[in-house]
Amino acid sequence: MSVTTEQIRAALSRVAIPDGKDLISGDLVRAIQIDGAVVRFVIEAPSPEIARLMEPVRKAAEAVVADLPGVSQVTVALTAHGPAAKPPSGLKIGGHMKPQTGSLKPSGVARILAIGSGKGGVGKSTVSSNLAVALARAGRRVGLLDADIYGPSQPRMMGLSQKPESPDGQTIIPLMAHGVTFMSIGLMLPEEKAVVWRGPMLMGALQQMLSQVAWGELDVLLVDLPPGTGDVAMTLCQKAQVSGAIVVSTPQDVALLDARKALDMFETLKTPVLGLIENMAVFTCPHCGGQSHIFGSGGTVAEASARGVPLLAQLPLDLDTRLAGDGGVPIAAGDGPMADAYAQLADGLIKGGMA
Repeated sequence: MSVTTEQIRAALSRVAIPDGKDLISGDLVRAIQIDGAVVRFVIEAPSPEIARLMEPVRKAAEAVVADLPGVSQVTVALTAHGPAAKPPSGLKIGGHMKPQTGSLKPSGVARILAIGSGKGGVGKSTVSSNLAVALARAGRRVGLLDADIYGPSQPRMMGLSQKPESPDGQTIIPLMAHGVTFMSIGLMLPEEKAVVWRGPMLMGALQQMLSQVAWGELDVLLVDLPPGTGDVAMTLCQKAQVSGAIVVSTPQDVALLDARKALDMFETLKTPVLGLIENMAVFTCPHCGGQSHIFGSGGTVAEASARGVPLLAQLPLDLDTRLAGDGGVPIAAGDGPMADAYAQLADGLIKGGMA
């Protein structure tokens, strides 16, 4: 029987790191891959200085995983975040799309999944970041593109603020966080700076973030779309060979009115809808344990059934999820009921051949 990701993480939780935590509680393990009896993963130190002290930790991690039943070979890479260089002045984001033959889909990306909603405020970006992290923890090579250009919240949720490097003024080197390859327009601008662009500028930025970013080899690139049914979603679906779309909604009638528009948009653009996610489905009081359906009950479930599309998950309204997102460490990167819920969602997509 092949070793599981859970067994590997349990073994690595016994390996101490210099600050007194272990590799798992310190969130240093990235990109676990299992190929039969061969296991590969990355230990990502917070800085090059710390990485230079962690070779004994790397060897210990290699040893504890090699001792697991069913493992014949272990490869452990030790990497570190370094200070990001300032992009050259010649690198500009935005502007009209340049003439391009062929698809905008990056050559090393196996599949692109669009995550959309008909309206803002339903937790689409939270779902996107946590799903990306959950897929990475399951051993997939994952990218996350924050295409919500007017309201790029993913840098905060992923705990990133440094500017990406651009060694030649053209190629953009994406950042890494929690095992996810990441890019957002929010990394290129001050956090408080508004993006005041018309449609053609948005399309130019989307083209750059797909074709100029060095995404590398990815099993799946998740694209966090802006709310609604506008230019960004249309261009992505028409020009980037999107494998499928996921629509996020709360159960309330107002949200479902707009979620139906998103579903209709993907149908019009001939993009397969992989399923619906009902977010903020129920709130459990931390004091009394009572449950309240603040945004209604069952609306997304009924919509999925009526349209004949899968209901991929029902996720609760959860305080810890909000705190984790504000803190830059998505809750899927840790342990607990919400991390398990996202792991289950990721597992379903993987087993269904969608991620």
